[in-house]
Amino acid sequence: MDPIKGKIIRGVGGFYYVATPDADVYECKAKGIFRKDDIKPLVGDDVVLSVLDKEAGLGNIDEILDRKNELTRPAVANVDQAIVVFSLKSPKPNRGLLDRFLLMMDMQGVPVWLCLTKTDLVGDDEVEQMAEAYEKCTLGVLPISNIDGSGIRAVRSAMKGKTTVLAGPSGVGKSSLVSHICPDINPEVGSVSKKTQRGKHTTRHSELYQMDDVTFLCDTPGFSALSVPEMLPEDLAAYMPEFDEFLGKCRFQMCTHIHEPDCAVREAVGVTIDKARYESYKQMFEELNVIAVRAGRSKR
Repeated sequence: MDPIKGKIIRGVGGFYYVATPDADVYECKAKGIFRKDDIKPLVGDDVVLSVLDKEAGLGNIDEILDRKNELTRPAVANVDQAIVVFSLKSPKPNRGLLDRFLLMMDMQGVPVWLCLTKTDLVGDDEVEQMAEAYEKCTLGVLPISNIDGSGIRAVRSAMKGKTTVLAGPSGVGKSSLVSHICPDINPEVGSVSKKTQRGKHTTRHSELYQMDDVTFLCDTPGFSALSVPEMLPEDLAAYMPEFDEFLGKCRFQMCTHIHEPDCAVREAVGVTIDKARYESYKQMFEELNVIAVRAGRSKR
């Protein structure tokens, strides 16, 4: 049988499950040449495979086609956008973790929607406050409730015609959201540990679901920590969209926006710049500065 094209929808334990245009799914191993060239197949990869046994659904991946992009965390390929999911309560949103994710996606050129779950547990003011804080640094904010289904239609609309990676901490309702968006899929839904306020028994591997001919959803394992992406500390401000209108208006040309007097950015904090977002900026700047000083790379 001639080689055929397909897309990796799941990878577990060295086996890759490849969906083909005729709706078949083949369990494949990757050729040794990929390991030799230090190339690892990723969920979302478009590939060429040889069918070994059509009845048993077995094949070999012969070629990984050129990637449009490649994310390191979550490890997926060929995505158009991300939806990062955080809950407004139980657990409360970890703003620092959210801001690190947005920075990481921005550096990889992936636009992000912010989905806020559990709106049924908080007041409208809390939802609006979070939405206002993130409207400038995302494609938009999508408040939802997995209990009454409010907001789910807007999420589906945001995903239409795109390959979307869904990411976020465990226990925020990500798997329940997948169940609403793709009712034919039954992802394992976990509860929140009362002791740690973290999710348990949730998604353990990345998996790609086809919603229609042009719409794909990649569900990924939850995360509880993220390192600051590698960059010079003085470059961080360029990844804070709410700083843009104030850059160049500070007294000092090389202003860090941390401690200098007459800093236009600092003066805007609490007015047009969200205080928690600014605190995330300071924390990430200091971490990057420590790394840069140790490496002898900082201009500061």
